[in-house]
Parts: sequence; structure tokens; C-alpha cells
Amino acid sequence: MLDNKTIKKINDFVYTKPRTIQEIALLIKKNWRTANSYVDKIAQESGSIAIKTFREGTRGALKIVYWNNIDKIHSSSFQERLQQQIETGRTRDDFSPSEIYQYVDAKKKSAWLLTEETYSKKDNFENFKNSLLTTKSQILFFSGNLTFCQMSYKNKTILDTIEHLAEKGISMKILTRVELPGIETIKKVLAINKKIGRDVIEIRHCYHPLRVTIVDSDSMSMKEVRDPAFYSEGELEKPVTFIYNVYDEDWLEWMQRVFWNLFRGSLSAEKRIKDLDSIKERK
Repeated sequence: MLDNKTIKKINDFVYTKPRTIQEIALLIKKNWRTANSYVDKIAQESGSIAIKTFREGTRGALKIVYWNNIDKIHSSSFQERLQQQIETGRTRDDFSPSEIYQYVDAKKKSAWLLTEETYSKKDNFENFKNSLLTTKSQILFFSGNLTFCQMSYKNKTILDTIEHLAEKGISMKILTRVELPGIETIKKVLAINKKIGRDVIEIRHCYHPLRVTIVDSDSMSMKEVRDPAFYSEGELEKPVTFIYNVYDEDWLEWMQRVFWNLFRGSLSAEKRIKDLDSIKERK
């Protein structure tokens, strides 16, 4: 059983230098399979450590566990500037994902400009659902207020997809603002944990400007909506949506670290909901 004492032991061991799964197994006196599952769980639950597999898919594959240094998440000055903009932003209009997209290698990204005429509700729903269903281990969501869970087509909803992934044991971490408006959606998502009998979905309260979905360490999708109401007359006639897809390993790693940096300092949705529910209307 993975307890807090074992978590601290593994974290302290990896903090000094990168370790193999076998070294960790010897440390905690468990077999390789158990040590590997412990490491995966710690990486998914707290982000304190990360895993890199060398020669993946071969008999000589090697898993290295290293300390995920959240305090040093920048490899360049522009990444530091981007991270500061993300941390100080509160609404989606405070930051454009194009600021990230412009630095990604052209071979490791793609983007779409969508309008009501060129992109149907069905396409929007199916593409998002299918991207989620490719997940093998974990999804990290930067969300505004979980409106994506309300996406539907005919009798299918994204909330159904979230529940399906939860039943498969896919870990889902969500950063979103937890407020009275929209609180029922958040309660519905958290109720999935109780329904399936295990906590695979964790939501924390956080104001931020991102609308990003990170699937495993393989891809991330960043959404940006431009509304004519925020532009001078004639500059933008109709609402447009940009979808930026990134497959660059370095940028995925950076964005995951940004996520964990915010996640660790954010309040649990359960605590936030309890406080909001305690507010009484004055008669």
C-alpha cells in the first residue's frame, strides 16, 4: 500500500538524483511492478516526480524517474514571460495561446480557424470526444468553468465520456474556477468518483486564462475564442475559434509544469463548494 511515508521516501530518494525503477524497488523493498505503479501514482497525483522512458518499445527499455522541479520551469526568458502572463491572467481574454504556439517547431504543431459556417456542432463534439478517448493514463484540464462537460450531440455528452474514462481508471486533474454560477456542473463531475467508487477526478479552484487539454504527454489542444464585442466596429464581423494543437515534447513538459505549479497552490473544489454552500441568503 502506498502511504505518505513511502511517498516521502521515494520523493527524497529521487530529489537527490534521477533513479531507475529498479533502484526505487530496492529502496522500498518491493518488486519492480509495484515500484513502477507507486511511481506512476505519485507522478499523477502530485507531479513531484516525472518519468522518462529510453528505448521505449525495445527489450532494453529503461525508465528513469527524476525530480520535477516546479520552481525552475523555464528554459528560456520567453517561457518565463509566458508563465508570468498565465499566472497573472484571470479570464481567457488575458492571454492568447498563440503566444505559445508561435515558438513551437512547425513540424510539431497544427492549427485551425473555425467559424459557425465551417465547423458544425457535431464536428466540435466528435473531435473533442475522440481526442479524450485516446488517453492512456492521464488528462490535465485548464478550464474556465467546465462548460466543456456540457458539450453534447444528439443523446451523447462529454460528461458521459468523462465517466467512461473514469471507469477505465484514467486520472483527470482539473483547474477551474469554482463559483456559484456553474457549481452544479462541478458537482456532477465530482459525483462520478462516488459513482465508480474511486477518486480519479480531482478539481481545484483557480482563476487562469487558459483553455487547454493535455492528453498524457503526447499532445495538447489550446482553444481561443475571439468575439466581435471586444473589437472596434468592422475589425471582426463574426465570432471565430482557434484550435492550436501541439505535439512538441519540450513544450508539453513545460505546460505540464505550469499546470502543477498552479495546481499545488489551489484549493480543492470540495472545500470551496462547502464554503459556498454555507452562504445564506439574507431574508
